[in-house]
Amino acid sequence: MENRVIPFSPPDITQQEIDAVVEVMKSGWITSGPRTALLEEKIKEYCSVKNAVTVASNSQGMDLVFKVLNISPDSEIITTPYTYVATANTALHRGIKPTFVDLKKDTFFMDEEKLFDAITPKTKAIITVDVAGVPVDYDAVRAVLKAKNREDILLVSDSAHSFGAKYKGKRVGNQFDFHIYSFHAVKNLTTAEGGAITFDGDHGHEDLKKVFKYTSLNGQSKDALSKMKAGAWKYDVLTDGLKCNMTDIAAAIGLVQLERYEDMIRRRKDIAQLYHKMFADKEWAILPVFVDEKMESSYHLYLLRIKGFTEKKRNKLIENLAEMGIATNVHYTPIPMFTYYKQIGYSIEDYPNTLAQYENEITLPLYSILSLSDAEYVAENVIKWVEKLK
Repeated sequence: MENRVIPFSPPDITQQEIDAVVEVMKSGWITSGPRTALLEEKIKEYCSVKNAVTVASNSQGMDLVFKVLNISPDSEIITTPYTYVATANTALHRGIKPTFVDLKKDTFFMDEEKLFDAITPKTKAIITVDVAGVPVDYDAVRAVLKAKNREDILLVSDSAHSFGAKYKGKRVGNQFDFHIYSFHAVKNLTTAEGGAITFDGDHGHEDLKKVFKYTSLNGQSKDALSKMKAGAWKYDVLTDGLKCNMTDIAAAIGLVQLERYEDMIRRRKDIAQLYHKMFADKEWAILPVFVDEKMESSYHLYLLRIKGFTEKKRNKLIENLAEMGIATNVHYTPIPMFTYYKQIGYSIEDYPNTLAQYENEITLPLYSILSLSDAEYVAENVIKWVEKLK
């Protein structure tokens, strides 16, 4: 079998996106402006929500939510140890050491029973994570809060992976108080760097979207486009804000991507189904679930788990595939395994189900410009090397 070069997750960029960026560059206005505002409107329509605010990244979107909602250092934030570190860093940025809840056995999501037990009178927010584009069971999390008589807790979905996913037939976007997306280069829809917050309620503010917008501009009352108008230089500072606005360059990419997005998701679905078909008769293959009675994933990542594999064998499989030109990944190294988090007191031994999910997981290439032929090559080599290593 010949070697090919198959990267893990390159962006799907066409001449349309390139032309859109060139148009912005020629326009004389490259930071936040009309295209950013238009992308917010398009996201709002696509997700069927009342509000959408673009930001420079998913991470900064989470920071912005907790800043504006005034989650204080004497509060508690509960989240999952099985996510990208940005989710937990959000709590640390507010001066809060996050409370991790172990996964439900054989899933990538927090155990609801353990979540119930983790809630204390100081709990102010819970951050769930739509791992690989699969929506969390939002109703189950809400049921925990109801059973605990704590429906005052802020529910934030780190929906970095799940733009376009569906829950109970409706696109993800307002099932929780806030959903925060990532449009990073490896995501289904990219703006190179960027993200968005979607929400319905104002949470005690007269106009929460307006508060998010000026807080994302260092707290100043006017954006740069408004200030540049003749005679309109004067502005006020309304809060000690952040600087995390999206640019019109990024938004121009996102607008084209959004026009193409449903076709891109369909392509990802075709690849996922091909992998499923090729692994279907392998007793060692624990396949990811993309659709069930409540949800449909955005087909962001293909998280394959291999029955009986140790971390060492999984890592050897990754090396062998790399020698065949196939780039793979692991989602995720659990947060308690990182040096910084160990230094501040976390231990992976406290999260056995999380460790078990990590040890035998390998993420296969899944993106809209991957050919079915290359996907078949990936699957054939996974099968070959797994069966050699078992």
